Amino acid sequence: MKIGPYSIIGKNVQLGDDCYIGNNVTITGNTTIGKKCKIFHSSSIGEIPQDLKFDGEKTKTIIGDNTTIREFVTINKGTNQLGKTELGSNVLLMASTHIAHDCIVGDNVILSNLATLGGHVEIGDWAVLGGGVLVHQFTKIGEHSLIGGGFRAVQDVPPYILAADYPLKFRGVNLIGLKRRGVSKEDRRLIKKAYKIFFRSGLNRKNALEKIESDLPETNVVQNILKFINQSKRGII
Repeated sequence: MKIGPYSIIGKNVQLGDDCYIGNNVTITGNTTIGKKCKIFHSSSIGEIPQDLKFDGEKTKTIIGDNTTIREFVTINKGTNQLGKTELGSNVLLMASTHIAHDCIVGDNVILSNLATLGGHVEIGDWAVLGGGVLVHQFTKIGEHSLIGGGFRAVQDVPPYILAADYPLKFRGVNLIGLKRRGVSKEDRRLIKKAYKIFFRSGLNRKNALEKIESDLPETNVVQNILKFINQSKRGII
């Protein structure tokens, strides 16, 4: 454990083994940080939300193992709506990113410099947000998806895709990322076929989902796509 000068660690903070805390870091509130995390200078973790409805309720901030938080990152604790803000393990938050109250960020996620999450955002495992990406409150970003730098997400981004443009649009399947992470050739083929039906067939949402369900086998990746889209409340990009 190493804690740099002028850093402040609150009395209710729990730090895992072998963490590195740089200088001028503030960690406060009911915050739990896993093992082997690195938090660089001038970051703020566990402060009260920037939510005018917040009334001092006791909520948490949870950060998994082996997560890296670079300079000037801010992570706000949850409100009584969810009770926590939570990051998984092996997450990389580059400089000046912001995680608002009640966000849930999965494992192995990367947020590039200046990426900003509104409240109640959910990000699936292995997702990547480019520099300066803005994510509207209550939006969901699917696993293994990638959003290009400088764009904004105001609707849900389904898993396994590339997204870019104004407004944000489907720009193909994240084939390189999926291949790097060991997703099989057959699963990649099924993902491409599912999204060709959903985005390119001209069918409405209901009919496209029915065609995916009837035409494609019930593999995990196909079921993940169907589940994500069916559960979307903000609509799909």
